[in-house]
Amino acid sequence: MPWVSTPQDRPARFDVGIVGAGRVGAVLGAALARAGHHVTGVSAVSEASRARAAALLPGVPVKPIPDVVADAHLVVLAIPDDALADLVAGLAATATFTPGQLVLHTSGAHGIAVFEAAAGRDIVPLALHPAMTFTGTSVDLDRLHDCCFGVTTVDLARPLAEALAIEMGGDPVWVPEAERLAYHTALAHGANHLVTLVNQAMDLLRSTGIEQPARVLEPLLSAALSNTLQQGDAALTGPVARGDAGTVAAHVALLAEVAPDIRPTYVALARATAQRALLSGRLKPAAADPLLELLADEEDHS
Repeated sequence: MPWVSTPQDRPARFDVGIVGAGRVGAVLGAALARAGHHVTGVSAVSEASRARAAALLPGVPVKPIPDVVADAHLVVLAIPDDALADLVAGLAATATFTPGQLVLHTSGAHGIAVFEAAAGRDIVPLALHPAMTFTGTSVDLDRLHDCCFGVTTVDLARPLAEALAIEMGGDPVWVPEAERLAYHTALAHGANHLVTLVNQAMDLLRSTGIEQPARVLEPLLSAALSNTLQQGDAALTGPVARGDAGTVAAHVALLAEVAPDIRPTYVALARATAQRALLSGRLKPAAADPLLELLADEEDHS
């Protein structure tokens, strides 16, 4: 079964099977179809996933997982991280995989070691993780054009894996097998925890009577994100960067009264921010010491 790229550095056109019509699977299936591949089947159990498949993969038949896999040259496993190893083992044990078949998973936390149970099936293992948050709608197809894909595979398949990422509109970034978990931890810490942080800030603004907290935060957060990506620790501003322990103490006291659920997050992040500011030279030891002492005491009482 051919899988090498063409002279134009494009992989051959594949029959593609999508296992899992979640937000990621349905969108990547649509991206592969747009690139000229033929999506021959998709698995979808819930009503939401069936609706998603119908919207993004019109005309593609919904099939049981074994049929999706058996009918494809390129199999995309777009399922939760914790379910991946068991699914691979089950498909290998039932001889559903075929020799030479390309099997791609979209998990950020896993590399290709998760395919160990299928080692005797002579598949070509690919780990392609889009570093993007997905809505499961056509909006995501445009977002893929600015999206990096974390790529891990065997050396011989690297050109193919990178070509597939490019075809879907992304930018391939090589992630060594041993660094896959660290890669995913960084993305989850930055993106997922940002959602929590921003929602907490909006909740607190709403409590002041501001009806559109997003309008207040968006320019500030957009500027802070842009500055941080460009300047690193030099982008830091605010009371922690200035060593204003009195202001930080007032913030913590207010949160204890009006938003006790937010207080531990604020204290932990303020402490981490003060430590980074100190190590980077943004905050002098004389100003950092009382601030860190305050925050350590507050953390102990959380």
